[in-house]
Amino acid sequence: MNISIVIPAKNEARNLENFLPRLLKQAGAAECIVVNDGSTDDTVDVCKEHGVNVISHPYSKGNGAAIKTGARAATGDVIVFLDGDGQHKPEDIPRLLAELDKGFDMVVGARDRASQADSYRALANGIYNSLSSTITGQNILDLTSGFRAVKAERFREFLYLLPNGFSYPTTCTMAFFRAGYSVGYLPIQTEKRLGESHISLLKDGIRFLIIIFKVGSLYSPLKIFLPASAGFFLTGCGYYLYTFFTQGRFTNMSAVLFMTAILVFLIGLVSEQVTTLMYKDSHK
Repeated sequence: MNISIVIPAKNEARNLENFLPRLLKQAGAAECIVVNDGSTDDTVDVCKEHGVNVISHPYSKGNGAAIKTGARAATGDVIVFLDGDGQHKPEDIPRLLAELDKGFDMVVGARDRASQADSYRALANGIYNSLSSTITGQNILDLTSGFRAVKAERFREFLYLLPNGFSYPTTCTMAFFRAGYSVGYLPIQTEKRLGESHISLLKDGIRFLIIIFKVGSLYSPLKIFLPASAGFFLTGCGYYLYTFFTQGRFTNMSAVLFMTAILVFLIGLVSEQVTTLMYKDSHK
């Protein structure tokens, strides 16, 4: 297989100084591409010093945008994605590729609990993994890991779906499952990064809540809208029984709850059809 290694990086010069020599030692003849997402430090100089191909964004567009840029530029049949913060071990790349060779379309490096940056992210990732596993019916060990090996042709089918922000791994994983492609997981341990993470507790906490709903809507919107519709309907039934026995009448609030249940269900039904059309003939 021809291998391309793509690393999105924003102001990661300190981490790349130690990371790139280790990567190049493992890469062999593989193509190595660092996508510089509008860095203001010496990221470009460090990459050039180690002879790595650099593609620069004129300004920061986001981690997902850097991934898309790298995927378009990669010439290999298989693309390995690693984060530019140096947390992923280049020594795990051969293990990832060996797992991909077993017939998977994508293999994800699944971090253990000890590899999570803090208890908040460990809890959040646990929620994502449980939710996505329930929705897809598959055991998803790490929904948000940025360390993965994919068949380039398969990955490029979904570039139009990937967001420009940090949730590209979520979208990518759910898109592969929705399309019926094989996704495997390989347990890995990560290393501590130098410097501070670009993730904000408050800002990205809200983003993570959005991801939870996006997980469901990407795979099957009805699995999100149907329980919500049922909740409104049952609440309406309960309120109607209460008012019937206490006041002997059917109130406007019960009517509103029943109508809301119908509307939510219909929105979910339409969303399900839109999702089906979105993935239709995506392999062409």
